Amino acid sequence: MASGTLYTYPENIRAYKILISAKYSGAQVKVVQDPPAFKLGETNKTPEFLKKFPLGKVPAFENGSGATLFEANAIAYYVANEQLRGTDDLSRAQVQMFVNLADNEIEPSASTWVFPTLGVMQFNKQATEKAKGHLRAVMGFLDEYLKTRTFLVGERVTLADISVACNLLLAYRQVFDKAFRQGFVNLNRWFVTFINQPEVKAVLGEVSLCEKAAQFDAKKFNELSGGGAKKEKKEKKEQKPKQEKPKQEKKAKKEVEEDEDEAPPPPKPKKDPFADLPPSNFNMDEFKRCYSNNDTETVAVPFFWEKFDKEGYSLWLCDYDYPDHIKSNRVFQTCNLVGGMFQRLEKLAKNAFASMIIFGKDKDTHIKGLWFWRGQDLVFNRSEDWQADYESYKWTKLDPDTEETKALVKTYFTWEGDFGGLVFNQGKIFK
Repeated sequence: MASGTLYTYPENIRAYKILISAKYSGAQVKVVQDPPAFKLGETNKTPEFLKKFPLGKVPAFENGSGATLFEANAIAYYVANEQLRGTDDLSRAQVQMFVNLADNEIEPSASTWVFPTLGVMQFNKQATEKAKGHLRAVMGFLDEYLKTRTFLVGERVTLADISVACNLLLAYRQVFDKAFRQGFVNLNRWFVTFINQPEVKAVLGEVSLCEKAAQFDAKKFNELSGGGAKKEKKEKKEQKPKQEKPKQEKKAKKEVEEDEDEAPPPPKPKKDPFADLPPSNFNMDEFKRCYSNNDTETVAVPFFWEKFDKEGYSLWLCDYDYPDHIKSNRVFQTCNLVGGMFQRLEKLAKNAFASMIIFGKDKDTHIKGLWFWRGQDLVFNRSEDWQADYESYKWTKLDPDTEETKALVKTYFTWEGDFGGLVFNQGKIFK
């Protein structure tokens, strides 16, 4: 049975993987994580520590014989038992597959979303929305995979469950609120089952799921990243002999200092995403009124082609790029996916129109759609506010002069015709 000393800091997610593994296997692990025995940024930079662990990384582990290990997955594997690692070649490969997925697909996206809410990383809207989209795709795969399974590999907890759950832990605590979790019933069931295992609770304690998604706290980030330095600089200045200044000048100086320390940076002015485009004579509102109030095939489609400005606007076909993730959805779940996309693109509506179609039936769904918008390139790159969902789709630009495109416009605008073997269920209009 493995035994040794683990060097880390409190509430380190990577260390949780090791400690949970040790609880299952019975390995005896001594944890060194509190000052003065260990202080992150100091202890791991000392010559004594670097002699054992030259990269200075934590978690770091030393067994009873003096052998050392770093990298959490390697240490977790060392303190684990056969059941956790996999009991045959296939299960061991499957465990490794999910361990890699946890580190390469889940952790980067979850960190990008969660860390700004903890004040340890600057918020970047474009990066966060992209991370959310990627995380939804991975979680959709896991949700489908867990539909008929209690655990990820076999019938008992393995390193696969430990790695994936630990990398999702902060997100479930901080940002996966009830509304977000609704689309991942099987994944939620698995996660709750895992965190309530006695061996897991012995390490994590009680885990509360997020009620309201945490947001970026600019003041907290400023305090953690620069506030301490500002305060120290200010204290040093105060130690110097001061010359008396007029009362009014002192007051003004104080107000400036308070502004520097406390006021969040002013928001960047929003620019018109279409400012670089020449004016167009196509009236989007007029077309939308025509589409809403008249027969689609006999009035709206001819009106569209009569008024369409092919120099100022472009036509695009989209196809959901992760079909296996939604194929087994119930129809309402796939509808919600499209509805959520429409909500997040609300500010694009003045310059775009789309007909999105849900195909199939419960447990056999798919999404395709036809869009047109201002400009000749993908419109989503014009604003970071529009980038939450588009990477989940494959986009194909259409030539408005071809008969094939005219047929597609008619089919998607009327919701009738040949959809390449797909069976129409219902449509949603973005307008």
